[in-house]
Order: sequence, then C-alpha cells, then structure tokens
Amino acid sequence: MKHIFSLLALLLFISSVSFSQNKSIKTDEIKVDGMCEKCKKRIENAAYIKGVKHADWNVQTKELTVIYSSSKTSLNAIEESIAHAGHNAGDIQATDEDYKKLPHCCAYKDAAGAGN
Repeated sequence: MKHIFSLLALLLFISSVSFSQNKSIKTDEIKVDGMCEKCKKRIENAAYIKGVKHADWNVQTKELTVIYSSSKTSLNAIEESIAHAGHNAGDIQATDEDYKKLPHCCAYKDAAGAGN
C-alpha cells in the first residue's frame, strides 16, 4: 500500500512539473527577408537553435512561425541566428558580409522592391 501511495505522489509531482514547463513554450511570427525555397531551407535551419521546437517560413508572406521554449532561448537569439545566415529577421539586419554569402537567387536586397 505504501508503494501505491508513493507511486501516485511521484506521478502527481511529475505531471505538475510537466505542466509548469509548458508555460514557457511560445509561438511567435517574425518577418524574414528571402526569395525562394533555398531561402526557406536556410532560414528554417538557422532558426533551429537550442530551445526551438518548430520553424516554418512562408515564401509568399515572408513570415517565419517559430515555436520555442522561452526558458531556453529568446526571440532575439533566433533573429540573430537567422541574420547571421544572411537574412534580415525582425529588427535584426544581416551584415553585408553575411548577405554576400547568399546564392544569387537569394539576393533579396537586389530584387525590385524587396526588403531594405
């Protein structure tokens, strides 16, 4: 009987810890400059830093939907990682050096009316 109560107490503790951890899961959208499917792959890969659970960039809307644990990373850290890959993300601008590493088809600054 003691073992049953101990097991129940342990299960209650584990479930309460699990629920409290889920409060740190956030979903945000980030405006990210890019042009094509190559950009999509690069942007999503750059977004997958520690703490990111899901990243999906829409080529048409230029919006990245990201699901992440705010206790492990921040929106700013995700944007910085994407900018380091050569894409403007949110308020973070890619450096000229990082931008110049992009393939020609991904040169969003050179496209008419695109993301400056």
